[in-house]
Amino acid sequence: MTDDADKTGDDLPGDDDLAEMLRRMLGGQGGIDPEQLRQLSAMGIDPAMMRTIMQQLQAAMAGDGGDDGVDWSAARTQALHIANRDGLGITAGARTEFDQAFALAALWLSEATSIGELAQTPRPITRGQWVEATLPVWQELAEPVASSISDALTAALESQTPEEMRPAIEGAGRLMRRVGGALFAGQLGAVIGKLSLEVVSGGDVGIPLMPTGEAAILPQNFADFGRDLEIEEDQLALVLATRELAHARLFRHAKWLRLHVISQVTDFARGVHVDTDALEDLASRFDPSSPEELRAAIESGALLPQRSEAQVAALTRLENLLATIEGWVDVVTADATTRVPSADRIAEAVRRRRAVGGPGEQAMASLVGLELRPRRLREAAAMWRAVTDAVGPAVRDGLWDYPDLMPSAEDLDDPAGLVARLQARERGEAPERDAFDDALEALLEEETGGQNDTSSSDDPHDGDTAPGGPRPV
Repeated sequence: MTDDADKTGDDLPGDDDLAEMLRRMLGGQGGIDPEQLRQLSAMGIDPAMMRTIMQQLQAAMAGDGGDDGVDWSAARTQALHIANRDGLGITAGARTEFDQAFALAALWLSEATSIGELAQTPRPITRGQWVEATLPVWQELAEPVASSISDALTAALESQTPEEMRPAIEGAGRLMRRVGGALFAGQLGAVIGKLSLEVVSGGDVGIPLMPTGEAAILPQNFADFGRDLEIEEDQLALVLATRELAHARLFRHAKWLRLHVISQVTDFARGVHVDTDALEDLASRFDPSSPEELRAAIESGALLPQRSEAQVAALTRLENLLATIEGWVDVVTADATTRVPSADRIAEAVRRRRAVGGPGEQAMASLVGLELRPRRLREAAAMWRAVTDAVGPAVRDGLWDYPDLMPSAEDLDDPAGLVARLQARERGEAPERDAFDDALEALLEEETGGQNDTSSSDDPHDGDTAPGGPRPV
């Protein structure tokens, strides 16, 4: 028999001793003495692995994840590392080229839309600047998913902890949650970094990532996008600058729209739940000193189960909303760039690119379970074209003044119905009664106890409004 086999329980560290070792290592108080190393070995614990685990846990504790368990600084560091690795600065020539393109695009847009100009001057930016500008929105969108994964990881890892070790790690749940949050943040940073290599402009992804009222183009990615199109660079710059300005103007004008889009995304994200069976299987063989398998599972979306019915409905609403926004941008850009010979070819290239999505966008879909695709873009563009031709840009743009005026999914299916309502409103005709009107009238009558019933009035002239007459809007 070996010497280790002859050792009695007295030679092994008790719970208090093991807890003290963990406190020393987690507190960064240096290593453990040779006798403690011998005792760990006797328990079947690899001291080198234990040291590596503690280094990872110390890093998680040192992060600034806060109570939400996610170290967003890790996401920023990783994203900037990828963005700046091959990132180029902006030359004086590129700055002048895009300044001129934005100036001309602003003039053309004033002819195509009644929505006013931006207060801030649009500008060319680097990949790293795009990361810095958009990271707060990415954090807001990803936070519900990050919390779900962190919570599930904590529960799964704790369930896999041997009973005899639980007293020693009592209270470590928050720490483990931060470890899971740090892994997610690192993956999110990698995805944002990859996106920074693809996006051409601030509104390229379709959601309001840039601060309100800001428009920007990334010259380095612009050059990559136009390399195989065989289109003159000045024409491409004019069309893309017009699109970017139209997108930024719309979100600045419709101040409610930004929150509306982000709320739709977070509604979807809050419905994300981790596949606990897959996670528990992963946790049973998880090695904190080598977290590559867990990292790969998070990145690939393997921990996210199939979408629920509620998520499918939320995603459909979001896709319709994004299509409605980008359809308007398409039509306004087309009207503003009629002087550009290659405008139609560029517009088609943009539509195809948005429909397919690049590697970074696909990685975001795997990480968060969300595809930011305007699947009904062509239908939305056709609707906005019909509205523009029928009632003009001013009435069309007025539909963005309030949320309840914005076209619905039914309007994408039946643009003629929307056009008919707008034309009737322009003629001063009352809209046709619908189920909502009937329900509202019934509710008002119930609240007033039938006091609105004109049949009981002593005055024969009360309630002489003709059936179908105007009603408050």
